Parts: sequence; C-alpha cells; structure tokens
Amino acid sequence: MKREMLDLIEKQEHVEQAARALKAMAHPLRLRILCVIGTAEMSVQDIVEAVGTSQSNVSQHLGILRDKRVLLARKAANRVYYRVGDERTLQLISMLREVFCGERRR
Repeated sequence: MKREMLDLIEKQEHVEQAARALKAMAHPLRLRILCVIGTAEMSVQDIVEAVGTSQSNVSQHLGILRDKRVLLARKAANRVYYRVGDERTLQLISMLREVFCGERRR
C-alpha cells in the first residue's frame, strides 16, 4: 500500500474513535461524569457522590463510557476505579470542562 492509503486508514480509525467518544458523551449525566473525573482516577462511589444520583444509574452510564472506550476501569479489592483512557479525549474533556463545567484550564 502507498503511504497515502495508510494515512487515510489511520485517519479513518481516528475519526471513528472520535465519533464513538462523542456519541458516548452526548448525554447529560455522562458529560457530568466526565467533567467530574477529568484527569483524575475516581472510584464509582466517589463519582456517585459527586454527581448526586444512584449508584445503579451511574454504573449504567460508566458501562456505556467503558464500552465506547472513553473510560478505562481498574479493580482494586472491592472497588472499581475509572479514568479517561486517551490523551485526545482528555484534551476534549478539558475543553468541555472549561466551556460547560465552569473550570479554567491549568
């Protein structure tokens, strides 16, 4: 394959990843969850307390974000911790936090 074709394939994969992430973020609670997590790693319980809804509701939305590869999960003992898995998504969330969550970038 020519280099241009490889570049197009790579760009297409990035576009598809971005579209998945944006679809996953396109829900008020999921966006709020991402604003809360930001660049940190947080347990489900900490997220529940921060967003103020039920654990089952938060867990459902965390599952969607994980399935769409927006969040990564890590188990430690009886807790599950979530963090954003991609630097580009972190950049997007940083902009979203600044614009919609009332935080300034550092």
